[in-house]
Amino acid sequence: MRCDKKDLLLYAVTDRTWLGEKTLVQAVEESLKGGVTMVQLREKHLDEETFRREALDLQALCRRYGVPFLINDDVELAAAVNADGVHVGQHDMEAGQVRAKIGPDKLLGVSAQTVEQALKAQAAGADYLGVGAVFPTGTKDDADAVSYNTLKAICEAVDIPVVAIGGIGAHNVGQLVGSGICGIAVVSAIYAQPDIQQAARTLLRKTQEMVSQ
Repeated sequence: MRCDKKDLLLYAVTDRTWLGEKTLVQAVEESLKGGVTMVQLREKHLDEETFRREALDLQALCRRYGVPFLINDDVELAAAVNADGVHVGQHDMEAGQVRAKIGPDKLLGVSAQTVEQALKAQAAGADYLGVGAVFPTGTKDDADAVSYNTLKAICEAVDIPVVAIGGIGAHNVGQLVGSGICGIAVVSAIYAQPDIQQAARTLLRKTQEMVSQ
């Protein structure tokens, strides 16, 4: 199961900050109904057993919708629950080691901020790159800014698909036109919205318009 560009069109990254009365499964299901094409489970503060149960629940949900399910950072958990893949940052396990652990058939996403990092990740076996933050973001405190020109240069330098991440929403996704990305990864643009399903639907439409131009 390697990376299909259409799976990266609207890539949702979970964040329980905005759940309110909802469970994470409910929120993710609403986003899937709205057209999300890939889901990444990101948890920084859950104990191991709760995280594992949550991963299994979300994986079952994503399989029902036929959408790839990835886990952020936790390579051991991704392997243990047989997730579709894993996404790692520059400060996590090195991409080549991750590939060796998860095997040849799982998806491997790697965060990159420079052409050099992007080429290195591709050489180490990454299936796709997450590049950002392309706009200012409040979701991640340590997100370094990546300019439009750098984003474009990365897309031109690699043969694997690239998604942009960081501060993207329905109001500014059109600014990424012509960069070469095949989709966007978002957190608050979906999960912080009062109507998650509608937010996903609108964002999907605007992203399709942006990548097709």
